[in-house]
Amino acid sequence: MKIAVTYQDGDIFQHFGHTEFFKIYDIENTEIVKTEIVSTNGSGHGALAQFLHEHSVDTLICGGIGGGAKAALAQKGIELRGGVRGNADEKAQAYVDGTLEYNAAVE
Repeated sequence: MKIAVTYQDGDIFQHFGHTEFFKIYDIENTEIVKTEIVSTNGSGHGALAQFLHEHSVDTLICGGIGGGAKAALAQKGIELRGGVRGNADEKAQAYVDGTLEYNAAVE
């Protein structure tokens, strides 16, 4: 399983459509076994869902995200955990532990 977070300076970047980096976490047996920071190479809103799909991401953790991007993620089968703030590594671990607090209605 792979999860991605919108990433900037160690924290979750708060605007999905403008994120320049994702931190991708490989999860095996409820453990983070590998991390990688990847550049979006300037991809915008619509292309980011495809970008994550190409990186085999199953779940995205982010701050704010618009309706079009939410629909694009859903179309690619990527689960969304939005409205999250704070340290990226801590929030990724909380997701793995089943304790991540998020807002399903995030805009």
